[in-house]
Amino acid sequence: MDYIYRFAILFSVLLLSSVVEPTLGSGRKLTALVQEQPLVLKYHNGALLKGSITVNLIWYGSFTPIQRSIIVDFIQSLSSQRTPPPSASSWWKTTEKYKGGGASTLVVGKQILHEAYSLGKSLRGSHLAALAGKFNGLNSISVVLTAKDVAVDGFCMSRCGTHASTRPVNGKPRQAYVWVGNSETQCPGQCAWPFHQPIYGPQTPPLVAPNGDVGIDGMIINLATVLAGTVTNPYNNGYFQGPATAPLEAVSACTGVFGSGAYPGYPGRVLWIRLVVRATMHTG
Repeated sequence: MDYIYRFAILFSVLLLSSVVEPTLGSGRKLTALVQEQPLVLKYHNGALLKGSITVNLIWYGSFTPIQRSIIVDFIQSLSSQRTPPPSASSWWKTTEKYKGGGASTLVVGKQILHEAYSLGKSLRGSHLAALAGKFNGLNSISVVLTAKDVAVDGFCMSRCGTHASTRPVNGKPRQAYVWVGNSETQCPGQCAWPFHQPIYGPQTPPLVAPNGDVGIDGMIINLATVLAGTVTNPYNNGYFQGPATAPLEAVSACTGVFGSGAYPGYPGRVLWIRLVVRATMHTG
């Protein structure tokens, strides 16, 4: 089962906040008369991904070396011990607070380039699963990244990225995998906001993309979302709220909230820095 995200969040002050029952507080909306109650993510007693997790990357379509390095650097930054808060790693560290304990340390593994569009430029869910199946291994996540000229079922219409898992076959364990698409030319107002003008809500000026690449910086937001969902709900029986077919997870439960004072069309008060090829957005 795929988990769907229309507009992903990166580093929210309302994110991943309780040791036993993680609660996601929701800020006051402009149209609300009363403060919303915190949202509690229910634990469904399933396995979480903990320990050292190998992240294998499948690049489908055309990505420049700089674009690939930006995303690799971001994944590595999630488990960096050298960056003081606020940082990507301090945000990611909150995943340790989920019941079951222990860190989820991401380590970039192997990479495969599919620059020849071997499956065409219009992919279905079965294609994503097949690409992710290029890798097998315990405690690993396969990440499929599609280029800006690749269409994927549901992309832009209902999702910007997904995470799912394979079924165990012939003794092989279940494999968690992720897909994220580059929305630069297809739907930046949906999947690259707040680095592009939103298609709904107040038309406030977008934030400057930290790396000057709206599509790639948008991919990082969505990648952060699905990775957080993967480690806390890898097999559809971890932490989520609502129906399993359309769950609210660790980040998708507070969609559009990047910093304090956020409301639809406004990401909130945020602080960001640019470090060569690293896209790291912090909450203010």
